[in-house]
Amino acid sequence: MKILLSAFLLLCTVYASEYYSKLEPYNTFIVKSSVSGKVEYTNLSSEGKVIKNGTIIKIDAQLDKIELAHTKEKLQALKDMYNIEETNYNNIKDLTSKSLYEKDTQRTKVLNLKVQIADLEIKVATLEDRIANKTLKETDKYIHQIHVKVGEYVNSGTLLYTAMDFSMGKLEFFIPISTANDYQEKKIYIDGEETDLKINKIYSVADEKHISSYKCEILIPNPEEFSRLYKIEFK
Repeated sequence: MKILLSAFLLLCTVYASEYYSKLEPYNTFIVKSSVSGKVEYTNLSSEGKVIKNGTIIKIDAQLDKIELAHTKEKLQALKDMYNIEETNYNNIKDLTSKSLYEKDTQRTKVLNLKVQIADLEIKVATLEDRIANKTLKETDKYIHQIHVKVGEYVNSGTLLYTAMDFSMGKLEFFIPISTANDYQEKKIYIDGEETDLKINKIYSVADEKHISSYKCEILIPNPEEFSRLYKIEFK
């Protein structure tokens, strides 16, 4: 009986070092809109492809560009007025023939213009940021799915598309807490072949579903194929 029990425990130990996991992209990006507006362009041909450098979605920014142009004109006019009023103040501030009230009035004009200039500079920066956020581009990303259509109106927080980084893949699986430390020094075999891969991360908090296990993560650079099931062994 003891021999059978020992054999059973040995068998469990052997199989405990063998796992299966589906290779997934290391990073998946859920891209949501940070602005409001009507969708004027979607690069539907990019779905299911790795985009080297391209525009995925454009949101109408025509009114923002008009407002930005007018705001810049106002800003320049205020700066010109500021220079004039500051010169006037510098010309009278040391004159004894000018009263303190006149000097303070002129200085107040200068300070008010300075505040208005600062406010418009913030508005220009805000408009430029809004316009930039209405053209969404990706570099070296796999476009998984575009979730909006041309003509649709989107708000801040609307899901636009999902993208993935195919430069790195990850295998995630669960290992027993009791033997988690034993895996760090072992060789990793993928589908029966020895590799130079190392464990990237062991989450040292028990999983919610697998309460007696830690999640383990192995990274594979530039994998050739995703969403395939791989056998992982530690020897």
